[in-house]
Amino acid sequence: MKTHTQLALRDAVEWLGDWHPLAEQLGSADGLVTLASASACLRARPVRDVISLRRFLESYHSGILLPYELPAIQAAHSHALGNELRELVFLDQQLGNEGLLKSFAEASRRAGQAHLRKLRPLRDQRIVQRYLQAVERKDANGWHTLVYGLTLAVYSLPLRQGLLGYAHQTTRSLIYSSARALCLSERPCRALFDELCDALPAAIEELLRRREAA
Repeated sequence: MKTHTQLALRDAVEWLGDWHPLAEQLGSADGLVTLASASACLRARPVRDVISLRRFLESYHSGILLPYELPAIQAAHSHALGNELRELVFLDQQLGNEGLLKSFAEASRRAGQAHLRKLRPLRDQRIVQRYLQAVERKDANGWHTLVYGLTLAVYSLPLRQGLLGYAHQTTRSLIYSSARALCLSERPCRALFDELCDALPAAIEELLRRREAA
């Protein structure tokens, strides 16, 4: 019997359709978050077995994913819907000042800008064109999370499923990128994924609730 996290992961793929590879490429599978740099940044012990991998992922969820990445996606989505370029650029600049994210800054810009350029043909999407121009002028960085949120808005993809899909894809990528080196089989990988992602729906609901109340 499939767990609700397995079903949510499948649903995220369906919701994102052809843009599902974006969620995966903007996550750890594209080198955005390597275990070595992320472990050092989060002051976590080196990942050597399934126990240390679990502890690292718990630190990643609590230290980066929930306080920074998901709120950035949600805010970018909101600014894109409101055609709020000034606010989007300000958010972009704020993220550049977050010390915890600096270890991933270059990879984040590289991934985000690459996917932002793929949106260039959308001439009727003013927010896309103006944000792209700001990035090309170097007034903004084009962080991957902001481009992801922008993409959700441009293609009218549901925010809740987009946030969950991003969290699932990043978690899954980190687990499976470690599986070969740690000699992990499918079963412990899936068990770890389900364990770590069990609380994500509630965390995302709380994020959306706080935003609506603000």
